[in-house]
Amino acid sequence: MLVLVAPGQGAQTPGFLTPWLDLPGAADRLAAWSDAIGLDLVHYGTQADADAIRDTSVAQPLLVAAGLLSAAALGDINPGAVAGHSVGEITATAYAGVLSEEAALGFVRTRGLGMARAAAITETGMSALLGGDPEVVFPHLEKLGITPANVNGAGQVVAAGTLEQLAALEADKPEGVRRVVPLKVAGAFHTHHMAPAVDELREASASLDIADPKITYVSNADGRTVATGAEIVARLVNQVSNPVRWDLCMETFQELGATALIEVCPGGTLTGLAKRALPGVKTVALKSPDDLEAARALIAETGTSAAAAAGAE
Repeated sequence: MLVLVAPGQGAQTPGFLTPWLDLPGAADRLAAWSDAIGLDLVHYGTQADADAIRDTSVAQPLLVAAGLLSAAALGDINPGAVAGHSVGEITATAYAGVLSEEAALGFVRTRGLGMARAAAITETGMSALLGGDPEVVFPHLEKLGITPANVNGAGQVVAAGTLEQLAALEADKPEGVRRVVPLKVAGAFHTHHMAPAVDELREASASLDIADPKITYVSNADGRTVATGAEIVARLVNQVSNPVRWDLCMETFQELGATALIEVCPGGTLTGLAKRALPGVKTVALKSPDDLEAARALIAETGTSAAAAAGAE
């Protein structure tokens, strides 16, 4: 069984969309999406520097566009489940048919702008803790007033708080934590600091055309599968101020019988976690179009292409 996953903010790097523009129709799709949301995705994905694409209002639509573009390049496939980390959930929502691509990009544009405004209120950030036992790490973070915003599994927790709190964390690491690594994000996402963005997203969600998912959808709020589009969108709204439980998503992948996992562009983060937490599950990360051949081979191996599915009926 194949799982298709989409990464969250921080996965972007300068110029990462450049090779994808050589694919037939890719430049036209990006140009149309850019016009629809009022953001030059081609410029930011090919020419902008690291600081420019670190901007929350830019990074989030850029990541969703990259995910949709690279997923389309795989062809017509039938994954057993889809999921996304943080903003990657919006990519997964579009892939599952809950939102159209245009609606997903419009929604993520609102999300990015709202979260950027929330982040500007107080100087905040996020740092990854490598190593450590959650039973030791969580009380230590609580003592410092920091939120475990992403519980990623495979020995990784991402902490979020004010820059002062994160500096204190780096100076006073929990026992067993090898390193504290600042992330390329511009705020304490998935914490109470993002509460002002929730109301904006709730208002924006009221006008969305929502459908129930056509593919099993795994929510990063608690790792559960969600069967209705209305509940999925409600979770997207509340997600910005609540922790991401990717560890529970990976547990659900196991329970569903996952044997393969493909991470859409800019892949690497979630496949890295899967290699440590999901032994025996084959993975491919779409970092560039050069990875499409390996991904298609894995799709063929799992029998999840549309042609294979049609032949089995």
